[in-house]
Amino acid sequence: MRPGLYAILDLDVLARAGRDVLPFAERVLAAGALAAVQLRAKSASAGEALAVARALAPLCARAGVPFYVNDRPDLALLAGATGVHVGGDDLPVADVHRFGPSLRVGCSTHTLDELDAGLATGADYVAFGPVFATLTKRDASPVTGLAALAEVSRRCAARVIPLVAIGGVTLDNAARVRDAGATAAAVISALVVPDGQLTSHARALHLALGGS
Repeated sequence: MRPGLYAILDLDVLARAGRDVLPFAERVLAAGALAAVQLRAKSASAGEALAVARALAPLCARAGVPFYVNDRPDLALLAGATGVHVGGDDLPVADVHRFGPSLRVGCSTHTLDELDAGLATGADYVAFGPVFATLTKRDASPVTGLAALAEVSRRCAARVIPLVAIGGVTLDNAARVRDAGATAAAVISALVVPDGQLTSHARALHLALGGS
């Protein structure tokens, strides 16, 4: 995984902000060679999520940015996505690999024990957090902080597995996340800025997180 911004396009967040996902995605992708883009569609039907994923996949491919679908390996395969991101309540990484051998798989972790278990699954990357407080998830795990992120970074580096920081990452704290050793950082809410500022803001986040 390249360093930098891992942009998450959360359909619920974008709908509340009155933003259409495809124009929003195009502006984010114009920010440069991002680490990845992920579609998060918790409230959408399978058909709705698949339609959006199928529209996003070629946009990401043209930009040379890996595209992930949250939770659903079936939709990721049907849309031609790079991979899928799973949480603790989703299919285990090993089962995703059996279901879709071509898919890259990332997994979420929230404690050091979960991190060690995640590193042993054969995931292509692990996400850890929330590093800072976040309002995106109502049932968010306790904040982990930068010291824990630095320890997680050491463990990931020893296994040569990319680390994605999650939770509350903004332009104000992005450099500290980078300095703690994260390969990339997932951002949702901090990307929701006026359209005219979106590409430059995403670019600033990408650079602050170590992207180029």
